[in-house]
Amino acid sequence: MERLIYMNRKIALLTKHNKGKVIKPILEKETGCSLIVETRFDTDKLGTFSREIKRPKSQMDTARIKISKGMKLLKTDIAIASEGSFGSHPFVPIPWNVELVLLYDKKEDMEICGVYEGAETNFSHLKTNSFNDALIFSEKIGFPEHYLILRPDNEYSKTIIKDIDSSYKLKDAFSFCMSKSREGTVFLETDMRAHANPTRMNNIEKATQDLISKLLSFCPDCGAPGFIVNEKIKGLPCELCGLPSEMNLKYIRKCYKCKFTKEQLHPDGKFAPAQHCNYCNP
Repeated sequence: MERLIYMNRKIALLTKHNKGKVIKPILEKETGCSLIVETRFDTDKLGTFSREIKRPKSQMDTARIKISKGMKLLKTDIAIASEGSFGSHPFVPIPWNVELVLLYDKKEDMEICGVYEGAETNFSHLKTNSFNDALIFSEKIGFPEHYLILRPDNEYSKTIIKDIDSSYKLKDAFSFCMSKSREGTVFLETDMRAHANPTRMNNIEKATQDLISKLLSFCPDCGAPGFIVNEKIKGLPCELCGLPSEMNLKYIRKCYKCKFTKEQLHPDGKFAPAQHCNYCNP
C-alpha cells in the first residue's frame, strides 16, 4: 500500500527547457503518478545561466518559487521543480555542477529534495580571435549535441547569440560577433540550459533518481514516505589512535509525520582511516 501513495495523483512540473524528458518517465514509473508539464511561465525570469537575468534567490528558493507557480497554474496540491548551479568546486579548481530536483506535497506538508553533485559537466568558456580555436573548443565540449552561446568581446556583452547547434550556425555567429567586437575577439561558452546540454540532462536524471530513493523510503512506524537521513553525527574512531575522526559515526533518520527516529551506527564502517583523523593526520 505504501507505494500507492502517489498513484494517479497529478504532479505539476514547471519547465521551459524540456526537463520533463528525464523526470517524467522515472517519476511516473516509480510512483504511479501523472506528471503534468507546465510551460506557460517563462522560468528565465527567475535567472539565466547566460547572465542576462541574475538569479535573485538561492538555488533552493528558486526551485520553491517554480513549485508554487506550477501548483497555481495547474491547480494541483503537489509539484516538482528542477534547478541547477555551476561553478568551481569549493576546494579543487575544477568545474562543479549541483542539480536539485525538489518535490513539495501540500497535502502531506512534505518537502523532499533529490540531489546530484559532481564534476560530470562540460561547463567551460573560451575567448579567442581564431575560428580554428573555436572549432577545437566546440569539439572538446561535445558540440553540436551540446549547444554553444557566443558574444562579441567578453562575457559581459549584451549582444548574445544562443541556440547554436550546427557548424554553419557557429560559423555565422562567430563572423557576426567578430564584426561587432571592439577588441577583435569572440567569447564562446557552453549552453547550460537543460535542453541544450545532454550532460546536464543526465545529471538531472541522477538527481531525480535520488529523489525517488528518498521518496520511496517509508517510515517503519507509520508508513509515511521520505524516511531519510536528517542528521549525520561525526566521530567514527580512528583505526590507529581510537580518537573521534571527521567521518560519520551514525546517521539519524526522522519521520516528518510521526517524528519516529532511527539511528544507523557505523554507516562508513567501524573505524576511520588515519587520513581522516585530526590527531594522526593534522
